[in-house]
Amino acid sequence: MASDGATLTMDLPVAATPAQGGRVRRDDAPPPSRGHGQLGDLIFENLTRLFAMLVLGMLAAILIALGIAAWPALREFGPGFFFTNVWNPVKSQFGGLAPIYGTLVTSAIALLIGVPVSFGIAIFLTEMCPVALKRPLGTAVELLAAVPSIIYGMWGLFVFAPWFGDHVQPLLTSTIGRLPVIGAIFQGPPSGIGLATAGIILSVMVIPFIASVMRDVFEVVPTVLKESAYGLGATTWEVVWNVVLPYTKVGVIGGIMLGLGRALGETMAVTFVIGNAYKISAALFEPGNSIASALANEFNEAADPVHRASLISLGLVLFVLTTIVLALSRMLIARLARGEGART
Repeated sequence: MASDGATLTMDLPVAATPAQGGRVRRDDAPPPSRGHGQLGDLIFENLTRLFAMLVLGMLAAILIALGIAAWPALREFGPGFFFTNVWNPVKSQFGGLAPIYGTLVTSAIALLIGVPVSFGIAIFLTEMCPVALKRPLGTAVELLAAVPSIIYGMWGLFVFAPWFGDHVQPLLTSTIGRLPVIGAIFQGPPSGIGLATAGIILSVMVIPFIASVMRDVFEVVPTVLKESAYGLGATTWEVVWNVVLPYTKVGVIGGIMLGLGRALGETMAVTFVIGNAYKISAALFEPGNSIASALANEFNEAADPVHRASLISLGLVLFVLTTIVLALSRMLIARLARGEGART
């Protein structure tokens, strides 16, 4: 430090250079090498992209293969194939309206029965079930989903169908079947085989899937929301309707769509109990057919190329139906998500 009015100066430390035997400052050090990390990230990113593209590629390959194999029937019968109720392999005349109708009707019956029952199971397991029974009942529901479909079909054919034809069908025909308009639905021979039986068996098969998904999404509802509603004096039904369902509606719709996809594509169980008749009738007790059961019954014996192409055309219809269901569900979920975002 200088004195007698001289300018005050401060000697700042100067970083030593490597030539001076000092140590390089941290700011001047070169960045660590990330070559290995960047290479690993690049490989991982491309692998995941490849896996995603494989899914789209498989879907496109299935659609193209079905379209090519179904082209002889589509060329022979045109769009009328999907709206004609005729199936005569002897004369090589084919129309897919009856199997399409049976697929839609049995799936609708399955959802009409399965969704309310699944909803009740999920509510009981999450809101009212005793702790000691919660795990055993939940495990039992999941075990139902693991039962092979052919077991459901055998049970439906040898146990449920005879009981249904002997006791339930005559009762419904003699009561509801006599009503003016709705009575036409509950007509048909009391054989226990038909669209109604197939729909009921399908409902038993989809209930575990829908109930499991509903239970899981109901359990993610914050406890504080439900306790607040109970504290305000709400009943269990009011809590479920006003708190649980609005919070979990996206997951509930996903569970229902999962059950619908299972119902549309189910084969063996439906084949056992639907009757396998190419006919369209408003009576649910009449035998019918579905796309999956038609394929299971006739594909091995389809020697005629047009016959085989007609069956593959039905498979193409089933593929398109499931795609439409998935697209509609995604649109509905996106709409609900946009509505929730607008409210928040």
